[in-house]
Amino acid sequence: MDFDEHGNKRVFQRLGASYDSGKQQKVCYHWRAGRCNKFPCPYLHRELPGPPPQQHHQFIGNGSSSKRPNQGVPDDRDRSFSGARRNPNFNPTWGRVYGGGAGNRAQGGGTGNRVFRKIEKLCNYWLQGNCSFGDKCKFLHSWSVGDCFSSLTQLEGHQKVVSGIALPSGSDKLYTGSKDETVRIWDCQSGQCTGVVNLGGEVGCIISEGPWLFVGIPNVVKAWNTQNNSELSLNGPAGQVYALVVGNDLLFAGVQDGAILIWKFNAVSNCFEPAASLPGHTHSVVTLVVGANRLYSGSMDHSIRVWNLENLQCLQTLTEHTEVVMSLLCWDQFLLSCSLDGTVKVWVAKEGGNLEVTYTHQEEQGILNLCGMHDSEAKPVVLCSCNDNTVRVYDLPSFSERGKIFARAEIRAIQAGPGALFFTGDGIGQVRVWNWSSSTEAAAPAPA
Repeated sequence: MDFDEHGNKRVFQRLGASYDSGKQQKVCYHWRAGRCNKFPCPYLHRELPGPPPQQHHQFIGNGSSSKRPNQGVPDDRDRSFSGARRNPNFNPTWGRVYGGGAGNRAQGGGTGNRVFRKIEKLCNYWLQGNCSFGDKCKFLHSWSVGDCFSSLTQLEGHQKVVSGIALPSGSDKLYTGSKDETVRIWDCQSGQCTGVVNLGGEVGCIISEGPWLFVGIPNVVKAWNTQNNSELSLNGPAGQVYALVVGNDLLFAGVQDGAILIWKFNAVSNCFEPAASLPGHTHSVVTLVVGANRLYSGSMDHSIRVWNLENLQCLQTLTEHTEVVMSLLCWDQFLLSCSLDGTVKVWVAKEGGNLEVTYTHQEEQGILNLCGMHDSEAKPVVLCSCNDNTVRVYDLPSFSERGKIFARAEIRAIQAGPGALFFTGDGIGQVRVWNWSSSTEAAAPAPA
């Protein structure tokens, strides 16, 4: 690949936590019931954690693996996001497990939950850098609320929507793709941009699998091996490639014309050979995920299709969403789907194998993206990006709210990183690096 060298952006030094050292180590009773209205509350709005694992505080960290998990399970192992860390006897109950709030309506076997939301708004003057009220301003002067994560730095360079973020295995580089027709390469130690690849077409998606980096652009999928710098072009798509996923040694691409194209890697010829095309969707396929020997595809036709990975036959079509299905996520034995209809639906296989909705979480806005990961205490969480320029962070399976991320534009890309890191990319080209905070960090006083 030919890299165009560009000027590097300044990386801000990480600031210490600014949390209230006087917060009592006791869980708020009213928060558990879903009705606490104190801000700030002197009690904890999260469950008391066990001993936190060792943390990585660098951007990526020396010696840490850069292998990032797919949003699904790329083989038959139950990895539950990034690793099987949960108790094997864990039996999830969807919706808030404390109290009987009725903020959300459940379907099937689910229960209602109430998500506590404070009245929050970013200060417009703060965004412009000239708020005269300072700490006394009644609006937020922060890109997030909640004490479970913090912003480390911001990576600037893209001029349009960030459509994908990837960290290839064995690489010390972070790759981001954008509708500005470029892929940017960032050094994981310094946070500086080390190169820009001009593709001549808007990047619809970007993923990594092992050392391979796959980039979807109009009418082609670019495949780069980051270890030997080989580059391949996979032809066949008709229109933009919106989604990519790897499963069962196959590469799947969701395309603008509604098809799902499949390639298989030939190790002898060191190339990807066309294997099949899956028809069925009537509009663009915008999200793909693999789990439990199944391929799940979400489309602008408002449907989800379930495909057998062995014979590539469609097993079921799910039509409960009323708008575009934007993102899919596999967690444990469940499938989570989100849509512009403002819902996250939780699906589970019943007797006979067909999926049915067991719980529905309702947001006030359309939902753009789901990303599952573990926090610093190995608890499963899901990040829900909404079209009001926010990301809601929820515990699973309770859907109790842990915090919120704000941006100047819609956040279209979210990616779990190594250690306690994760990344977001928004609609104006900004990439932000976040760090999950341990309970020790959250309780630490602000630096003098």
